Amino acid sequence: MKVYTIGEVSKQMGLSVEAIRYYDREGLLPFVKRDAGGRRQFTEDNIQLMAMIMDLKRAGVPIKDIAYFVSWRLDGDDSLGERYDFLNEQEDVLVDQIKSLQRSLAYLRFKKWYYKTAKAAGTEKIHFKSGTNQVAPATYAEYQHLLDSGHTAEELGN
Repeated sequence: MKVYTIGEVSKQMGLSVEAIRYYDREGLLPFVKRDAGGRRQFTEDNIQLMAMIMDLKRAGVPIKDIAYFVSWRLDGDDSLGERYDFLNEQEDVLVDQIKSLQRSLAYLRFKKWYYKTAKAAGTEKIHFKSGTNQVAPATYAEYQHLLDSGHTAEELGN
């Protein structure tokens, strides 16, 4: 079985050595063994666990909740239900975040098109209701028509 140093894992995972030590102190790496000199010795299994930790962290899961999940692994099959439920809940949260980000991205792309066309016209008044600074419903309708006719939002804004 191949054993990796903390430096090797740091390079492989794109994490600092300090971050790995922090995760260890927080109880996220209970399976990592140490050699006679106290140096951590990582296995492929430990690296897979680190990858899972990083995925949960990127998904916005707090460190303390990740620590609970890791501790349930120590319980073996007795905690399969808890682990499944935890991941199911995290999936729901992440799906909601992705939907929110997609709405934000769609609006940003609309605004890029808005300013691109206003810049080309030399004024953003082309998008206003007559006599106001309010965006005209026709502007939204025009943008939607362009999308419906096969243009991509990314293409329209560039």
